[in-house]
Amino acid sequence: MPTPQDVSPGRAPADRHRRIAEGFGAVVEHIRDWDAPTPVPQWQARDVVLHLVTWSQGFLRAGGIDLARQVDSGDPAGTWHAHAAEIQALLESPAAAQDFTHPQLGTDPLDAVIDRFYTTDVLMHSWDLAESAGVPSGLDPVECAQVLEGMRPHEQLLRDSGQYGPAVPVPPERDAVVRLMGFIGRDPEWSQSR
Repeated sequence: MPTPQDVSPGRAPADRHRRIAEGFGAVVEHIRDWDAPTPVPQWQARDVVLHLVTWSQGFLRAGGIDLARQVDSGDPAGTWHAHAAEIQALLESPAAAQDFTHPQLGTDPLDAVIDRFYTTDVLMHSWDLAESAGVPSGLDPVECAQVLEGMRPHEQLLRDSGQYGPAVPVPPERDAVVRLMGFIGRDPEWSQSR
């Protein structure tokens, strides 16, 4: 799997999470229809938030960390903001530097694991939620280029995981945000009207 250095632009994990979570939160504030479709097949806008919350809870629980936040599908915005604050507090705690052992992934410092798997997932799903709402994602093309280059050497492993669809061809002159989305299987030309 990609290493933290492969997918993050050299910022400390707590700082990177704060910035990306705040960007996602800004998109959350634009959502007017939580039942709107998204570029992820069969997912509504609320499903993007609920995925990020429930997936990270299960992922961390597998390594012995229980998050307190309860999921409220009727309040995706409130659920997101509380969850992001809980992850941020964890990244700013002494536990962040301690080893975290996941049964399938081995052992690494907790903050590096969160950065590699969770924060990068928030970054990618920011695009999904923004497209659903018809608002800019605010994603940094330089960071997306770094994420993309970190993922390329692991492409077959990523595809085999079932977490990513087949790559969608994107012309090389398109910006790195669009190229990253195509790589992870999103159709950059997706729209609700299609």
